Amino acid sequence: MRQVHSFAAGAWVPPGAGARSIASAITGDVIAEAGNDALDVQAMRAYARDVGGPTLRAMTFHERAKMLKALALHLREHRQVLYDLSFDTGATQSDHLIDIDGGIGTMLVFASKGRREMPDAQVYLDGPPEQLGRGGQFFGQHICTPLQGAALHINAFNFPVWGMLEKVAPTLLAGVPAIVKPATATSYVTEACVRLMIDSGYLPEGALQLVSGGVGDLLDHLDCQDVVTFTGSADTARKLRSNANLLDNAVRFTAEQDSLNASVLGPDAKPGSAEFDLFVKEVQREMTAKAGQKCTAIRRIMVPEAQVDAVVAAIRARLENVTIGDPRDEATKMGALVSNTQKNDVLEKAAQIGSEAERVFGNPDDFAMAGSKGAFLPPMLFHCADPDAAQAVHDVEAFGPVSTIMPYRDLGHAAELLNRGKGSLVASVITHDPDVAREITMASAAFHGRLYFNNRDSMAEATGHGAPLPHMVHGGPGRAGGGEELGGIRAVKHYMQRTAIQGNPDILTAIGQRWVPGGTEASDKPHPFTRRFDDLALGDTFNSPSRMVTLDDIETFAHFTGDTFYAHMDDAAAKANPFFPGRVAHGYLLLSFAAGLFVQPDPGPVLANTGLDNLRFMKPVEAGDSIKVRLTVKAKTPRNDDYGEVRWHVTLTNQDDDVVAEYELLTMNAY
Repeated sequence: MRQVHSFAAGAWVPPGAGARSIASAITGDVIAEAGNDALDVQAMRAYARDVGGPTLRAMTFHERAKMLKALALHLREHRQVLYDLSFDTGATQSDHLIDIDGGIGTMLVFASKGRREMPDAQVYLDGPPEQLGRGGQFFGQHICTPLQGAALHINAFNFPVWGMLEKVAPTLLAGVPAIVKPATATSYVTEACVRLMIDSGYLPEGALQLVSGGVGDLLDHLDCQDVVTFTGSADTARKLRSNANLLDNAVRFTAEQDSLNASVLGPDAKPGSAEFDLFVKEVQREMTAKAGQKCTAIRRIMVPEAQVDAVVAAIRARLENVTIGDPRDEATKMGALVSNTQKNDVLEKAAQIGSEAERVFGNPDDFAMAGSKGAFLPPMLFHCADPDAAQAVHDVEAFGPVSTIMPYRDLGHAAELLNRGKGSLVASVITHDPDVAREITMASAAFHGRLYFNNRDSMAEATGHGAPLPHMVHGGPGRAGGGEELGGIRAVKHYMQRTAIQGNPDILTAIGQRWVPGGTEASDKPHPFTRRFDDLALGDTFNSPSRMVTLDDIETFAHFTGDTFYAHMDDAAAKANPFFPGRVAHGYLLLSFAAGLFVQPDPGPVLANTGLDNLRFMKPVEAGDSIKVRLTVKAKTPRNDDYGEVRWHVTLTNQDDDVVAEYELLTMNAY
C-alpha cells in the first residue's frame, strides 16, 4: 500500500482522516491511499505567499528560466521512476511519452522562451512605450509584474505529470509560487514527480507545494493576488467558478473542461489519397492514445456523405489491429481506463450516444479483456446517419475510446456541425485545398481554441490533432471552459498583473530597465564599442561626426549593388513620385554610412553584429545633405557565460537635425 503524501509548508504530510483508496487500473486492486482532512491548507497559502513568493520575485526571469531547465533535466534523468508508477494508471509506454516526456519537454520550452523572449530583469515590458506628450517627456508603458499570491492548480486524472508541469512552468517563470492539487486517482504519480523536484534542490523554499486529497476551504480564503486553474469536467468547473469568495474578490479563474473536439475530412481527400490515409490514422490514434482519455481526443468525425462507408471500413481495419491489454506488455497498444468508475461512466455515456447512432465497431461485452477486473474497454466507433436531428452526439462526451462518424453535405454544413459542439479545444481539418482551410476557418474558428490543418505536405512534421504544444494556446471557448493555457509567454502573463505606468523617459527607463528615447544620455565616456558588456550602462551614448552624401556616393552604391531603382538614378521620375524631391540616397547606403560613422574598428569587446530591428526611414536624403548618428545603449541581456546582447538605439539625423532613419542594432559583447 503506497502512502501518497502532501507537501505542505516545507514538510511531507502522510494520509490521515478522510483518506481515499486508489485502485490499479490494470487489476482493480487497491494500491495506494491519499488525502488528509486535517491538512492545513491556509498555512500552505501563507507559506506560499510569505516564503515562496518573495524569493521567486527576487529572481529575474532568466534566473527562473535556468531553474526550470535544471528541474526538467533532473526529471528527465529520473523519469523511469515515473514510467514504472504510471503503468498502474492504465497507460502504456507510448502514453508515458505523452504525459511524462511531454511534460518535461513543455518545461524545457518555457525555460528556453524565458531566456530568449523575456528580460534578465523582474519587470516584463508588454509592448513598446507610447509617447503621450508632444515634447517627448511624457510616456506611457504597459508592464507585467508577478502577482503576490499563489497559484492553485486543480488538475485532472489523465495527465498526472504533463497536467502539472504545463501549468507549473509558466507559473514559476512568472515568479509566482504554486500549490498543486492532482486528481486522487493518479495522485501517486504526481507525488513522485513533486518529490523529484523538491529533492533536486533547485526549487526555492515555498515555490511548490502539493495537496494529495481535498483542498478544504482554501477557495474561501483566496484574493485578487491568487489564481485558480482547473482541468476537468464542466460540472466541477461550474461549482468551483461559482464560489462566492472567488466571485467577490475577482480571483482569476481559468478552466479547461469538457470538449467535443472534431475532425473533418476535406471534400478533396478521396480514398487512396495521402490525406484520406492520414485522416484515418489520426482518428485511430486519437481514439486509442491514453485509452481515449485526452481532453483533445477526437469525439466527432465529419466526412463527406459519399465517403462514409469508406471511412468506416478504413477506421475499423485500423482498430482491429489495436492490441488491448496489460500496459506493461510491450505488445499492448491500448491500456486500461484510469479506474472502473471511469469505465462505468464511459459505458453510460456511450449508451446515450448509442441512442442516436449505430455502433459499428467495439463490443464492451466481447473483446479480449472483457473478463478482466481492470478498467479495460475496446475502442467504440459509432455512426450517426442524421447528425442534424441528433443531440447527444453533440452534447455528450464519453471520456474514453469513443468516437462518432457523421456525414456532411458541403463545407457550410461541416462548419455547422463543428459549431454544434458549442466550443472545443481543437478541431482538425485534413485537406490539401487551401480554400477549404480558409472557408472552415472563417465559418468556425470562433468556436475553437485551435484549428489543426494537415496534409501530405506537412504530415511528416505535424505533431498531431491531439497534441497541445507549449508554443500555442491551449484552451477553448464555451463548453471548453473559456480559458487559455500555454501559448508561449502568453501563459506566463496569466500569473502577472498588467499595469499601465506613466511618466517621463527616465522614470520609465528606471522601472523597465530599458532606455526610453528622450531619457538621460551619457556621452562623456570612452567609445562604447571599447567597453565590455558589464561596463555599459543604459543611456550611454555616442554622437558621431557628420558625413556629406554626394551624387557620386549614390551612383557608386547603385552600380556596385545593382540597385538602380529610378528614385536613385532618374531625377525627373523621382520628382514625379510623391515621396521624393528628386534623386535620393538609398536607405541601405545610409545604413552603411551610419556603420562607418559609429563603428570602432579595432578588436575589442564587440564580438558580432547579429541584426537590427524596427528599421524606419523617415525623410529622404539628397545629394549634398549630411548625416550623423546617435548610438545609445537601450537594453542589455546576458546570453551565456562569455557574452551578452546589447540593444542599441540608433538615430540618423541630417544637417537640420531632422530624423531621417531610426532602428535598433543588436551586438554580442564580451563580459
